[in-house]
Amino acid sequence: MESPLTASELTGTIDEQHQLRLDSALPFSGPCRVRISLLCPAEADVDDREWLRAASHNPAFADLADPAEDIYSLADGKPFYDEA
Repeated sequence: MESPLTASELTGTIDEQHQLRLDSALPFSGPCRVRISLLCPAEADVDDREWLRAASHNPAFADLADPAEDIYSLADGKPFYDEA
């Protein structure tokens, strides 16, 4: 039976040799087996303005410019006020 795992969050850098270099010492002693999960920034991160520009020029949304799609107005429905 496997023993339960304890999570630790650390930061580090992956160098040119594809080796992980931690910014600080590990919070536990070894030797022991570990399971590693890495969170890396996306290389092609798209900002909100770029995404909105692409969506507004996408022909898939062209039908939304049709006046027949304007079926609601500000007078429709009731306002929602979050009380939290």
